[in-house]
Amino acid sequence: MNAVTIPWLSDSEVDDLCAGLTQNAARVKFLRSQGLTVTTKPNGRPLVMRDHAERVLSGLPAPVQGTAVNPAPAGAKPNRSALVLAFQKSAP
Repeated sequence: MNAVTIPWLSDSEVDDLCAGLTQNAARVKFLRSQGLTVTTKPNGRPLVMRDHAERVLSGLPAPVQGTAVNPAPAGAKPNRSALVLAFQKSAP
């Protein structure tokens, strides 16, 4: 049986990162000081997205807003005829 990974850090994972801190506001402040984007749950506990936390805590550069994940190689041009053909095939 495979364990399902939730997209945010669990409360115990957040507690491990914030060892020694007991108040939720202090936890949020500490996590933000580490460079994490933190929102709060309705009960006040910090909410951190797993992918973001792994990227920031591992030292990988954060993706720049509005940039493509896989940019096209230099000099690449769109294939208009292939696009038209694809739409013609999908039309009823």
